[in-house]
Amino acid sequence: MAIAKSERLMNLALCLLGTRRPLSKRELRGSIEAYMEASGDDAFNRMFERDKDDLRELGLVIETVENLEGETGYLARRDSNRLPPITLDAEEAAALGLAAKVWQQARLAGAASGALQKLRAAGMPEAEDSYETQPSALEPRIPVREAAFEPLMLACRDRRPVVFDYRKANAARPETRHVEPWTLECWRGHWYLAGWDRDRGAERVFRLSRITGRVRSRAGAFTAPVPDVVTVRETVESWAGETATRSARIRLRAGCGYPLRARAQAVTEGDDGWDDLEIPYGHGLDAWLVEFGPDVVVLEPADLRADVVERLRAVAKG
Repeated sequence: MAIAKSERLMNLALCLLGTRRPLSKRELRGSIEAYMEASGDDAFNRMFERDKDDLRELGLVIETVENLEGETGYLARRDSNRLPPITLDAEEAAALGLAAKVWQQARLAGAASGALQKLRAAGMPEAEDSYETQPSALEPRIPVREAAFEPLMLACRDRRPVVFDYRKANAARPETRHVEPWTLECWRGHWYLAGWDRDRGAERVFRLSRITGRVRSRAGAFTAPVPDVVTVRETVESWAGETATRSARIRLRAGCGYPLRARAQAVTEGDDGWDDLEIPYGHGLDAWLVEFGPDVVVLEPADLRADVVERLRAVAKG
């Protein structure tokens, strides 16, 4: 079975860091299993030169010197590859502690907690108002309940195309989408993916909670350029009516729909258990109102009411 490149690079790095004298290619070939299995000197030399360049790109300082026999040798001195001391003030330590708390519900929770413990062991100061020691009524969280989050996060990082089934709010059945993922962003408690939709030949934003089934990776490179700045939040806000110039009137059950109340331009409390609200109206508001189910009734405009009714009927059909 072929030895993974990552294991080969690790073995080479350990050899170069663990020696007190330069090691020749001959010695390295006799010490690393993957090099022993190379078919011929040319294959070994190509593999070794690629690995050496990769390690240097990763930041390892490799020196090239001549040993006592006149052979070219290689070593990585520990003092040249030691990280500088980590110095953080109390405010920086507090910011890192807060960031670790934010990811408690995500898969990154373990990595964030482990990194924080290592920094504290290295002397990072404790924040005076620590989130771990001082209880608070409000704590930061990034909820990650969708199974699609992890594979999409890795696909965004590695620039790998993906395929998934996506069900729009007004659709009875999901559709297969071929996407080049750019970035993930959390907005109003929901995660969204921005990327290039290959089938439609345009940028699209997908809500992760509407992805059904498994996210599958696909081989190959991206076909569309990745923009320097991906405005996921601005796109979602415009769909949800954040930049709307019109307004809509709705009835909202008392004690419900606090996000709608927070955005309301006017609220008239009723004595029948329902309140009248005037809220900004833009593209996508119908999808947001559907989420509140029977707690919302659209009064006007008529086109918004019709869109909400259509979406509710599609959901009821399953």
